[in-house]
Amino acid sequence: MTDTKPIRRIAIIGTGVIGASWSSLFLAKGLQVVATDIAPNAEAALRKFVETAWPALERLGLSPGASQSNLKFTPDIAQALAGADLVQENGPERIEFKQKLYGQLDELLPPDVIIASSSSGLTMSEIQKGAASHPERCVIAHPFNPPHLIPLTEIVGGAKTSEATIRRAAEFYTSIGQRTVRLNKEMPGHVANRLQAALSREVYYLVAQGVVSAADVDTALSWGPGLRWGVMGSLMLNHLGGGPGGIEHFFQQFTGPMTAWWKTLGAPVLTPEVQKKLIDSVHAEAGSRSIEQLEAERDEVLLGLIELRRKAAKSG
Repeated sequence: MTDTKPIRRIAIIGTGVIGASWSSLFLAKGLQVVATDIAPNAEAALRKFVETAWPALERLGLSPGASQSNLKFTPDIAQALAGADLVQENGPERIEFKQKLYGQLDELLPPDVIIASSSSGLTMSEIQKGAASHPERCVIAHPFNPPHLIPLTEIVGGAKTSEATIRRAAEFYTSIGQRTVRLNKEMPGHVANRLQAALSREVYYLVAQGVVSAADVDTALSWGPGLRWGVMGSLMLNHLGGGPGGIEHFFQQFTGPMTAWWKTLGAPVLTPEVQKKLIDSVHAEAGSRSIEQLEAERDEVLLGLIELRRKAAKSG
């Protein structure tokens, strides 16, 4: 694989929520995007998503050449792939579908074009079995939703992914402002979703046991550790939690209590009854606010936090 060809033209396969969000980000970074999807009204839905996302992207800062007019759409996958420098694949999370699609992509694309999957649940070792000729150019590039706002991309190679592909993918996503995380081993759910799953298990347990309401557990998270997590990760916060003695003193002080708490953590079973209890409590928390209103509230605070973190990074 050559490393000299710049990545300027992106083919988007699948324009659901993730594909549309990726498209918005790539356009905001001044790239050319050709999207394809066979779903009815896919083009109209994609263009509406990009238009709606654009003000937030303008607020974060558009790159030179950024324009919604750089978006093209075709239902023909071969046309979408023509001239592409990188493919961002966002197809259904079904391994048979992925393997068949990757066989098609492998045949249609030159061998130096990276095929990056947004898959959150499948491993690249399984997916790339469909790409018999050039499995080395296939890699997981998993975003955190919504990728046009949250700048996290997890990079995971499969058994046959080349180191050159991983390096080139990481360089590309970093170049468009993403924070990349390299996984040295394949894990179901990668990293960020596993962390969410671990926390969700305890959240569901506490609500199901009647310890706390959805509103109160969400308050505890978002106004407590969540505020800190928006600034630093868990291990760096542990380092600060140890005071002048740092992480070493933290473990001296808190290993005993923390491991004692681990023994009491819950393992809830999401029965219909437990789900109903969670659902009712969430609706009580949401009140009259619609999904759209909640999304707008989330995105406004996210934008402010991203701007603050950028400012801190520049002054640091």
